Amino acid sequence: MTIQEIERVLDEKVRPELALHEGNIKVVKLEGDVLHVRMEGHCSNCPSAELTLEQTVNTALQEAFPDLREVVLVTGVSDELIADMREILKRRHEK
Repeated sequence: MTIQEIERVLDEKVRPELALHEGNIKVVKLEGDVLHVRMEGHCSNCPSAELTLEQTVNTALQEAFPDLREVVLVTGVSDELIADMREILKRRHEK
């Protein structure tokens, strides 16, 4: 099981469902048999994100990869967002 294989399954079975709600999913990392993902778009702040993870994401990925032990939902502010905000604040301060 590779990230490329996981991305293929997400593209085929998960992302079309999430797109109906203007959402998406991003693979953060794969550590052994544990996949870490982040919900994006409207799905990122959705109170049903955990339910979506269990019913849609886990189902599709467990069918494709029986060795996958767990899919973990990463919440909070991403490192990319923090870096973007620092850059915006830096530019603002320079004006």
